[in-house]
Amino acid sequence: DLADLPHLYRQAVSSLSVARSISLDQNVVAYLETLCARAYFFVYGTRTRMSERIARFFARDWAAAVSAAKSPTLLAFFCLFGGALLAFFLTLNDPEWYWTFHGGWDPRNPNASYDELRATLYEDERGIVDMLGAFAAQLFSHNSGIAIFAFALGFAFGAPTAILLLYNGVYLGSFYAVFWQKGLAYELTGWLFIHGVTELFAVILAGAAGFIIGGAVAFPGQLTRLQALREAGDKAARIIIGAVVMLFLAALLEGFGRQLINSDMIRYTIAGTTLVFWLIYFYTPRKQEVDLRD
Repeated sequence: DLADLPHLYRQAVSSLSVARSISLDQNVVAYLETLCARAYFFVYGTRTRMSERIARFFARDWAAAVSAAKSPTLLAFFCLFGGALLAFFLTLNDPEWYWTFHGGWDPRNPNASYDELRATLYEDERGIVDMLGAFAAQLFSHNSGIAIFAFALGFAFGAPTAILLLYNGVYLGSFYAVFWQKGLAYELTGWLFIHGVTELFAVILAGAAGFIIGGAVAFPGQLTRLQALREAGDKAARIIIGAVVMLFLAALLEGFGRQLINSDMIRYTIAGTTLVFWLIYFYTPRKQEVDLRD
């Protein structure tokens, strides 16, 4: 009978407390912990509606998970932009490096003129906006793929995650060097970061989620690897779910804002605003909620 479930739940919690205090067999303790966790969901889970859970996720849970993962986030940041800096300087010193990092042909290459490169950054009467739309889809697909794989492959001690972030970085850095050499760095930065602040932040967070998984596998501490992976997976899942939302928002900025806005000042304003927003959203301290049901 469901009416007896709260009473049975309290009995199970009491039994777990006793089992822990007398150092009972670990298999019994593990069984009781699993039983209590499942019972807690059935006793208390129905009190929260889906809309409330979603609201709590965006109001607190997502930001709390990101804020608690500062070290993995910094590691992902250095992997991404470390690769970008390396490719940037290599391409500046020898433009042939560009072709090493970019396998396919692209009109925005070291052989393009100033006017040809600048034409790709602004809409004009020759239908350049159509090419930008195709590139927007390509770049979104590229970065979303990198983000998902950076998270999913984190279980291999985080090594594939680091490689994917470095690869994404060298792709960006070599591309940036081409425009820098032609004196178009200012224009490219506004064109790229009107959506890139949100998109690259999402990639970094996905990498951080992968490093959280990898860290749990490599350094489980006092827990078994399976237990450490379970706990890390809960934290990483909150981060990657939010990162997918960020990629969606970045796609909107990329598909509409960047195509329709040709003013460098407005592009920089939007980029700066999104950066300030995400930093405040993720890293502003929040009051801890107290669960009055316990």
